[in-house]
Amino acid sequence: MKTSIRKMGNSQGVLIPKPFLAKAGMLVGDEDIDIDIEDDKIVIRKLEKRSRQGWAEASKKIAAAKDDALVWPEFGNEGDEELVW
Repeated sequence: MKTSIRKMGNSQGVLIPKPFLAKAGMLVGDEDIDIDIEDDKIVIRKLEKRSRQGWAEASKKIAAAKDDALVWPEFGNEGDEELVW
């Protein structure tokens, strides 16, 4: 697709058609986007979800729902309750 570079405020930019974004799995407002130069190409890619991203929010929801009981027994082995740490 042929396009042109346009002035956008103090920067320059290229408008990306909506079908291109959809095919790349990107949406307007996405903040986890990486832009880089590879050889003589400008490459824009969606970043992978970071490890543990969203865990804090999820744990707050679990606690609010009072669904945070231990899954395993508190003491896994007989006599463990007597251990001093």
